[in-house]
Amino acid sequence: MCLADAAEPVRGVRARRGWWIRPPWKIIGVMTTRHIEFERLHNFRDLGGYRTADGAAVAWGALYRADSLGKLGGADWDRFLGLGIRTVIDLRYPWEIEAKGRIPEPERFTYANLSIEHRPYDQAEIDPDLDPWCFLADRFAEVAEDGVAEIRAAIELLAEGPGPAVFHCTSGKDRTGLIAALVLTLLGVDEEQILADFALTELATARLTADWHAAHPGRTMRWPAYGRAPAEVLRLTLADLATRYGSVSGYLTEQVGITPGTTARLRARLLT
Repeated sequence: MCLADAAEPVRGVRARRGWWIRPPWKIIGVMTTRHIEFERLHNFRDLGGYRTADGAAVAWGALYRADSLGKLGGADWDRFLGLGIRTVIDLRYPWEIEAKGRIPEPERFTYANLSIEHRPYDQAEIDPDLDPWCFLADRFAEVAEDGVAEIRAAIELLAEGPGPAVFHCTSGKDRTGLIAALVLTLLGVDEEQILADFALTELATARLTADWHAAHPGRTMRWPAYGRAPAEVLRLTLADLATRYGSVSGYLTEQVGITPGTTARLRARLLT
């Protein structure tokens, strides 16, 4: 039986220019931020700075995770282009892209739509009496089982495509959170940091929820945990993969089919 505690949101502080940081990261004497503020995007952040077991670190400005880039426009678009991103991986269903739009001018990038989820569900309609974290962990397990081909393709593109790179879904929470966890695992980042990165989405929960209400004025949100991303969800997911495959790394090699060569290229590209 799945047992989980409702984790509290991670708290942040406002930094200069209004960017969210928790905490500030200092790399070679330079203070940097993880969250990059946009008007329409709420969950765009840099995966740089996480330390690996062998003393390396994920390079800043090399890999980003985000909510839907279909929302980009105006000053947000200019700010995005200023990041120099060259590879874009859209993890949404094709029908989500048709309804909400893809990144503007996709021909400017090495762009791939890799829908890792195969069993759609409506989070706003989840039974409020269900254990929310176990429910989400079960959905993550489905994605890990169903989406191996797309997961492999996404990781291979991150290893081999031009950089910097970004991957995203709708809210930058579940599908994006799973890919982030798997990539960080391959890079040698420990589970504590991976869970902390996942939980940073909690800083965006209020804005994601407000966007849902604005987009669905005639509907009632049944599930009170909409937009939440406590570390416990990912902890349950990683524990399940470890139980079934011996470790998360075992899942990636045995089930997903990530080769040592792909891992080496990913590390060469993203670690410093």
